[in-house]
Amino acid sequence: MAIFDFLDKERTVAGSGFNRWLVPPAALAIHLCIGMAYGFSVFWLPLSRALGIKESLACPADMDLLAKILSSSCDWQISMLGWMYTMFFVFLGLAAWLFGGWLEHAGPRKAGVVSAVCWCGGLVISALGVYQHQIWLMWLGSGVIGGIGLGLGYISPVSTLIKWFPDRRGMATGMAIMGFGGGAMIGAPLADKLMKFFATPDSVGVWQTFLVMAAIYFVFMMAGALSYRVPPTGWKPAGWTPPAKANANTMITSRHVHASKVWGIPQFWLVWLVLCLNVTAGIGILGMASPLLQEIFAGQLLGVNVAFNDLTLAQKGQIAAIAAGFTGLLSLFNIGGRFVWASCSDFLGRKATYGIFFVLGIALYGLIPSMAHGAQLALFVGFFCIILSMYGGGFATVPAYLADLFGTQMVGAIHGRLLTAWSVAGVFGPLLVTYIREYQIAQGVPKAQAYDITMYLLAGLLVIGLLCNLMVRPVADRHFMSEAELAAEKKLAHERDAAASTGNAVASNGVTSPAAVAFGWLAVGIPLAIGVWLTVQKAAVLFK
Repeated sequence: MAIFDFLDKERTVAGSGFNRWLVPPAALAIHLCIGMAYGFSVFWLPLSRALGIKESLACPADMDLLAKILSSSCDWQISMLGWMYTMFFVFLGLAAWLFGGWLEHAGPRKAGVVSAVCWCGGLVISALGVYQHQIWLMWLGSGVIGGIGLGLGYISPVSTLIKWFPDRRGMATGMAIMGFGGGAMIGAPLADKLMKFFATPDSVGVWQTFLVMAAIYFVFMMAGALSYRVPPTGWKPAGWTPPAKANANTMITSRHVHASKVWGIPQFWLVWLVLCLNVTAGIGILGMASPLLQEIFAGQLLGVNVAFNDLTLAQKGQIAAIAAGFTGLLSLFNIGGRFVWASCSDFLGRKATYGIFFVLGIALYGLIPSMAHGAQLALFVGFFCIILSMYGGGFATVPAYLADLFGTQMVGAIHGRLLTAWSVAGVFGPLLVTYIREYQIAQGVPKAQAYDITMYLLAGLLVIGLLCNLMVRPVADRHFMSEAELAAEKKLAHERDAAASTGNAVASNGVTSPAAVAFGWLAVGIPLAIGVWLTVQKAAVLFK
């Protein structure tokens, strides 16, 4: 329809005076919103007593699962609500895979708008699910539809940023993907305040919170999507000279692989395993960080030598607050690692950066049990902070790794296919950590020692990841597109030559106003700074 022509990719080609530094805040605006997926656990406890309000209204013991799903007369168990977290990342990976090719042709603006509609529309459907007390509506709304929005929003800026920053691929993707890690820092405190504001004797305030957050996120995501611009074909930063040919040492190619061919290329599957194993090791710990610290150190966190099961309720409340600070500290390192490690990869190379992740991770996981048994709290916390920085860094570095190996033409679609590794890791990692812990405890192992085998097992997974990374080599010539195939793909992608493009700049005369750039960065920087400050305050309890 003509009314939506402004979403077409050819209408987003930038003019010669466009400032590329307006693109990262546009990407951050979307990633900071969809990153709330990491913070959805803030809703679990209130939703588990949505009917009982003060206490959960338990379902009859003989009620089967289907009846619980359809029931509007008893409260949901947290384990049922937690499935939404798994669905987020399963559908994120599936959507990124299925729609990655469409995104390359439709452009980041259209993909960003669809992402906003799906993510925010999913929240609205979830609000209806809470209001009607039908959990299947929440699964459908935020889990499935919202998960599709996550996938499209996550990969929408990747190809564009890499093309705008060929000289700093890692830094550019790190800036955007940092936002996904930081979304929960902003969203979780906001959700907590909104739930308290809307809470009444008859409501825990969740459905109202969903609607307000959907409205706020829709404004930010639409602003980000409409601010996207793509560079014209042949554009490059002033003063930068691209490599004349593929570099065997850094494996940066100047040619391009079609996304449809990557399934049959060994390097793709090696990088798939590299990401999957790095994420598996990190995501399982991220989800269990609070109980892990409490059960291992227990009374030592309060200066008393008491096991976890022997603590009083008051003492357990105190160490829970300390563990929340630990979780907050890990989230800061997760976010910071996305930018720092990805930026470092521009100088170290992607393969070397992942090599550091694995070698250092193997050593740290292997030493953590000793730190725990030796009551070395500071080292224990420090080790996990480094591990989580590499977890985040792995996400931010992998798009540039793919661009180096497979070229930039279809890197967004290739990245989408690779994110199926995240879907697998998002299921496997938490299950691995939680079930081994439960098995150990069931066998009579003290809670303080129940994580030892898990740490050694995660170190073993990283050994496999290291071997996979060492096996990555430059892609064979036969896999790259010919000149004719590349020209056909560029035509499908509606690309314009720099000389022929008049662009669609954000200010008059085709020149980006410095005020527009400053406003863009302030719009995303201020909420992010507030989130960081709140998280620092929460983490400060660890050092008292």
